[in-house]
Amino acid sequence: MFTRKTSLLAAVAALIGAALVAGETLTPGAAQADSTTTAPRAVPASAEATATSAPILLTVTDGARSLSFDRAALEALPRTQIETSTIWTEGLQRFDGVSLKDLLAHAEVTSGTLQATAINDYSVTIPVSDAVEDGPIIAYLANDTPMSRRDKGPLWIVYPYDDNPDYQAETIYSRSIWQLDRLIVE
Repeated sequence: MFTRKTSLLAAVAALIGAALVAGETLTPGAAQADSTTTAPRAVPASAEATATSAPILLTVTDGARSLSFDRAALEALPRTQIETSTIWTEGLQRFDGVSLKDLLAHAEVTSGTLQATAINDYSVTIPVSDAVEDGPIIAYLANDTPMSRRDKGPLWIVYPYDDNPDYQAETIYSRSIWQLDRLIVE
């Protein structure tokens, strides 16, 4: 039994070590790259199932670089709250999530466009210039409750529609994709 555990640990360590060379996938709670760093360490997609059992909710891809976020990784980023009405819901709603600005800063994306794609492969294009202070968020809570797929979740790009008349336009409504599961930087 001890040998089997040791072999499993060695295999996991080898996979995580390979991750640092092969590519990046963000997984919270992984070992830190350096004792002064507070950001979670990157783990390759091949080691994800071993490193964590939490489902991946969002993948951000920029060329060869890919970051994957489970709920805990999204919640570890700065939280933003928006109170707004939407054309898809009744009354004022409260959404919590990570601002698009903070997510893209974390992913080191500064320009271009985002191909935002939902679970059902529906996709929209969002300019990176939309990622501004007091702009859209990637919501993971609606009225303090995680959103199910039936309720436009688990992730929904929500703009503060009531706060800015520019956000009350068909172009912006079309960018408000729900059941979001991936962003590709173009």
